[in-house]
Amino acid sequence: MGKIYTALGFMSGTSGDGVDSSVIQSDGKDQVLIKWNKYNPYPRYLSSEIHRIKEKIQNPRDLSNFSNEIELLEDKLTNFHADVAKKWFEKIKIDIIGFHGQTIFHNSDEKISKQLGLGKKLSHLTNKTVVYDFRKNDLKNGGEGAPLTPIYHLLLIKVLAKKEKVKVPVTILNIGGIANITSINKNYEMISMDIGPGNCMIDKWIRINSGKNFDENGNIGKSGSIDKFILEQSLDNYYNNNISKKKSLDTNDFDISFAKGLSLENGAATITEFTANILSKKILENDVYVCGGGRKNNFLIELIEEKIKNKIKLIDDFGIDGNFIESQAFAYLAIRSFLKLPISFPETTGCKEPCTGGVIVRNF
Repeated sequence: MGKIYTALGFMSGTSGDGVDSSVIQSDGKDQVLIKWNKYNPYPRYLSSEIHRIKEKIQNPRDLSNFSNEIELLEDKLTNFHADVAKKWFEKIKIDIIGFHGQTIFHNSDEKISKQLGLGKKLSHLTNKTVVYDFRKNDLKNGGEGAPLTPIYHLLLIKVLAKKEKVKVPVTILNIGGIANITSINKNYEMISMDIGPGNCMIDKWIRINSGKNFDENGNIGKSGSIDKFILEQSLDNYYNNNISKKKSLDTNDFDISFAKGLSLENGAATITEFTANILSKKILENDVYVCGGGRKNNFLIELIEEKIKNKIKLIDDFGIDGNFIESQAFAYLAIRSFLKLPISFPETTGCKEPCTGGVIVRNF
């Protein structure tokens, strides 16, 4: 048995509303114990700044054009993460912090993926070893920089299969801002990819057209009517461009302007149907277990189930909180990076060969 490390993982999703944090204990290989999870909401002003900056960053040049604003926001976000970390230290001794940061731009074609977060500063503020900038090494090695969670999905399925709670083959569907799948066959070989928009389009529509941040339970979308003409036109446009062929995606790849002029409810219904249509095309015919915030959008899940003619089950049914899979994953990836074990693979990100990832810093 290898050394067991206690790691704190941070994940800030595309919703920009806060930070998920998880503490796990693992050898970085085939053992994991999930200790605690917690959601830490951003103050309203910080969330607003994140969305304002994300709207401005439409291409790589904008990262330079708005560098001063980005640096100020990055400093604030790092301080926020440090404050969260210090509260965890009151409960448990942490060996390593996995610091994903807040993604503001991802373009795999140009090999650029920008997550806001100062790893050196976080290490200095917390007196801990910090692993950050997880995507750069994969991009350098021919990968698309995402998705990075599949190796953790594989670990969870192996643990659950050992307890005879699941049978492979199985597919894990993660619906965050962007949706991705990890499909695991009978030999525990995995294939993974981003498959389309998750919550990002629905959330943006709701945020712009109401005082809310998301469509709770999918109730707004379910109460509306799908505009079939607009839907068919927008799907044709999507399938005729190169975005549908990419292995990793960014929220900037998706535009809600096709719903302009629709009511709040009808726009939500049409965008939710658009999302379900795209996701259903890539889900393999296995037992499907869903995690991520999008699993709570009942309307979206119902639409996907109708299309794949299969019941989607919750990862929560196994006592694993589906809100925190990614924050747990980045704790696990931090341990693997520290041990120089691979975190991305040709079958997941398209990199040339398995490669390790995060930048390791001990700045104290």
